[in-house]
Amino acid sequence: MNNEERNDPKKIHRKTVVYKGVKIELADNTELASRNAADDSFEAADIENVEKTEIAENNIEEVSDEGIVAEENADVEDEAQDEAQDEAQEEAQEGSDDKENKNLPSVDQLKQELRNIRHKKQYGRVLRSTVYVLLISAACAVLVATIFLPILQIYGTSMEPTLTENEIVIAFKTTDFEKSDLVAFYVGNKLLVKRFIAGPGQWVDIDEEGNVYVDGELLDEPYIEEKAIGACNIELPYQVPENKYFVMGDQRKTSVDSRNTSVGCIDNDQIVGKLLLRVWPFSRIGTID
Repeated sequence: MNNEERNDPKKIHRKTVVYKGVKIELADNTELASRNAADDSFEAADIENVEKTEIAENNIEEVSDEGIVAEENADVEDEAQDEAQDEAQEEAQEGSDDKENKNLPSVDQLKQELRNIRHKKQYGRVLRSTVYVLLISAACAVLVATIFLPILQIYGTSMEPTLTENEIVIAFKTTDFEKSDLVAFYVGNKLLVKRFIAGPGQWVDIDEEGNVYVDGELLDEPYIEEKAIGACNIELPYQVPENKYFVMGDQRKTSVDSRNTSVGCIDNDQIVGKLLLRVWPFSRIGTID
């Protein structure tokens, strides 16, 4: 082996030794030591790398563990918040239920309310019945007043002192009259009240002093203050036509009545009725003479 081969570090230099008939190759001590040193260096580097890798893995594991712990803590906090919200909702619901329970009426209150409702319904029925009765009564009164008992107001002075102006009287619908009855009737659109003197077919005569004769018999007229022939333009004696009635006012000087052709005798179609009662003024309420 020359010097160049010995100095070549890449080559392992061996020498052969014969021991008990066996050839054994032995590496050069120097080369072997160098080789061993290199191997030791590689092993040390590997060990260091392994340790570093293990440390890094440990750090990663620690970081991962810390992340897991943080996640677990966050989950615990979320669960705690959810539980707190659930408790708050339950408390709010319980409070609402308590308020509703407080607002619920008792059995006695319900019974009293039912009695009040029944009373209101009964009162409403009574009120409606009363209103219906009043309406029907009013309608009947109007019907009766229109057909059977007309209510009239007096205008003018032709019937004084028996009737004075603005008095209110009630008449009865009829054509069955007796002497001195007061009769309400229409002439055109004007309502007049006069006293019945004679009926169909009877003879009427009036002298110059205003005395009235019916069929030759002098009438007793205490209701007259002053007698007079008045505004008479008919031919006397005068016979009352069929279905007609001869009437005169109590104020003989001024009254325009059957003595004058502007009014003449009245027939059944003109008659409103016979006056029965005076209802106004209150001081003179009563029958009419």
